[in-house]
Order: sequence, then structure tokens, then C-alpha cells
Amino acid sequence: MSRFPEEFLSQMKTLLSNDEYIRFINSSDQKAFRGIRVNTLKCTAEKLKKHISYIGENTPFCTDSYYIPSDIVGVGDEPFHHAGAFYVQEPSASTAVTVLDVKKGDCVLDLCAAPGGKSTQIASALDGTGLLWSNEIVKNRANILLSNIERMGISNAVVSNCHPDILCSRLAGFFDKVLVDAPCSGEGMFRKDPASIAEWTFEHSKSCGERQLSILESASNALGEGGTLVYSTCTFSVYENENVIEKFLSSHKEFELIDCGVSFGKRSKEKCVRILPEHGGEGHFVAKLVKKGERYTNDSYCVNTKPFPEQKAALSLYDEILTDRIFGDKLCKFGDKIVILPKLMLPDTSGLSVIRAGVLLGEIKKSRIEPCHALYMASDREHLRNFIDLSYNDSRLKRFYHGEEIETDTSEKGFCAVLAEGVSTGFGKASGGVLKNRYPKGLRT
Repeated sequence: MSRFPEEFLSQMKTLLSNDEYIRFINSSDQKAFRGIRVNTLKCTAEKLKKHISYIGENTPFCTDSYYIPSDIVGVGDEPFHHAGAFYVQEPSASTAVTVLDVKKGDCVLDLCAAPGGKSTQIASALDGTGLLWSNEIVKNRANILLSNIERMGISNAVVSNCHPDILCSRLAGFFDKVLVDAPCSGEGMFRKDPASIAEWTFEHSKSCGERQLSILESASNALGEGGTLVYSTCTFSVYENENVIEKFLSSHKEFELIDCGVSFGKRSKEKCVRILPEHGGEGHFVAKLVKKGERYTNDSYCVNTKPFPEQKAALSLYDEILTDRIFGDKLCKFGDKIVILPKLMLPDTSGLSVIRAGVLLGEIKKSRIEPCHALYMASDREHLRNFIDLSYNDSRLKRFYHGEEIETDTSEKGFCAVLAEGVSTGFGKASGGVLKNRYPKGLRT
């Protein structure tokens, strides 16, 4: 108890009942909850549990989220982690997307998206339909976001590194659903990151509230009439939670606060949800808002896809690797890279600091086009023309992730996917019974 700042403890006393406060203090010396969320785009919970023995019970916050032991090590070394079959996510962090209630075909904006836990959860709900736009204002964090989007095999996403004001003004009314997981003081993560306790100040918490309100104001512009906006933080402070919502609603009569529609957590202002450690996760707050009016389809948005000299060769490579052009055939060239744009009609992305839109097909190198890792990560066994499927404990998988050559059947020739129990995890080039490794150097272990 003494390790918490007095001002923080005073805040919690006003926020909680006496019994809740005692339980909160008693939980402070316990280990933080840990969890993973199944990426249903690539795998099933049954398959994960068959090969990873330490996966525990379902969390209450998401049907695809499971507890794992707090002291387990090496989760990131699991072949299924390399393959993007799951995302390591603190259990209650999945609450916001559950409340957002994404449906197939939705256009969804995740405005403060890095490192990508909530964006990849949204993508699972979309199941390859609609559009996910994931934005992160900090450049190096945006690159981490992109890496996770690619690892999880997401084909219908746009990743940008744009200021919220600019992005939301340009895309006014475009989205059916918007998530604002706002940067905050992080009080809910004190158990996960004890060092952050020493950095906490009451003044910082209040200044976070001002920034959060500004982000929420921007986000409201991007939402179409009849759409849903979810605001979330990983902090307890009323200055960053209830007060932000109250101030926003006081100047936005077109929005209405509605019930989050979940049974877990503690109700705040009757309709919002606050998660405490006693609920099975670290600290979180979620509020759900709807924009009054009826949703309509805006057909004024389009992306300009111009033919480029390498287009025929790119399509040939696409057909060499996959059947049926499963990601569509809207190809676009950005510098020396060729991408397959999302199937859904896109807005004009010029000036919006877009890092990637859709699936990276290949890279132009001199007179040839080399396929990219991202294309294989988004592909499945059913549509890959050439692959080797390795069992979970095959030693070749570990060597593959190290960047080494691995043995394969002498009949395999050319670009060849590597699967772990049927889940695509990368590729190489096969010749003479050897697969030359193309696993990205930055991902090797």
C-alpha cells in the first residue's frame, strides 16, 4: 500500500466502496494477469490448445481470449506466435473491441492503434470483409503496428502514421465504427509495470484528460451518422474517464451514451464499464457512444489505381503463388513495392501518411519482382500452390526462425511457403532438396 502515491490512494478511495478498496489494495502485491487471444483468421482455439499446454480458461472479456500463467516464459518463441496464430494480450485489454461489437462488412477506424492488439482483434471480427484503418501518430510505434498487422495475416487493413485531426477531417463520416483507445496515465497497468508507479503524478493524469478530449473530438468527425464510437483507457482516473465523456457529451448533442452491453466489470455512470483486478484483468475503462441519425453509404470515396509497367509481371507472380487471386486484383505501386489493395473501395489516401494499404505482394529488384513475407502470412493452406507443412515440434521450424536453410523434398522447386501445422509462417525458395530461407532478418530468433 505504501508504494502507491497518497494522491492516487485518495482517488481510489473516492472511486471505490470500502470493500472494493480493500480488495484493490490486497491485489496490488499479486502478479498481473496475462493472456493470449486466438487469431481466428489463421487458427482455432482447439488447435492452439492441442500444441500449447499452458493455455488456460477463457477470460470473461472476449470469447477468443484465454489466460496463461503469469510466470510463463518463451511465449514469443512459439511457432504459432511466429505464424500469427495468436496475440499476447492482457485479458481486459480485449474489452473495448468486445463493446465496439464489430460486424462483418463494417468500416472501422482504430485511431490510436499501436502496438496492434485491438486492431488485430477488430480484424478477426471482420473476417476479411469491410475495412480496418489502423492509425498511430508516433512513427516508430506505427512500424510496430504494421509488423503485427502483417504477422496476423490481415489483408483488409490500412496502416497510417497521421495526426488524428488531419485523418479524421479528411475521412469525415467515412466509418461505421471508431475506437479511441486513448493514451493515458496507465494507472491500470501498475501491477504489470511497477516502475510506472514512481512516474505517476496527479498533474500528469489531468493533462492526459485534456489530450484525450482533443482526440475524442477528432474521432467524432470520422464517424458517420448512426455509427458507434467506443472510448477506452487503461487507467482508473475519473479525470481521464468519466470527466472526458461528460465534457464531450456537453458539446456534442448529436452523440448519446449507451450501455456497453456486457455483464463483466463495475458499472460507472450506469452505462460505462470499469475493470478492476477483482474482475480478472488489469485496470480498464470503456464507454460506448452512438451518433444519432441513420447510416448511409458514401459512394464519393475512391482510390486511384493507375496501371504501372510491372503490373503484368506482378499479376503473374501473384498467380504463381496463390490460386483464385483471393485478395482481389487491385494492384498499386508505391516506390519499389507492389501491394494488393483492400477489396473495399478506399478513399483517396494522398497526404494521410499511409504506410501500407492491403497486402504487400512483392518488391521490385532490378528486372524481377520478389515476393514478400506479408503475402505468405496472409495466405492459407487451401490457396497456396507450393508449400511444406511441418509438425509443431519439427526441429526445422526452429531453424527456419533462426534464418537457416532447411531440408525439404527434392520435388519442391521455386518459392515455397512454410506452414506450422497448416498455418502459414513464412517462405523460402526450394531447390535440390534445400529451402533457402526468406524469413525476415528483423523477426529471426
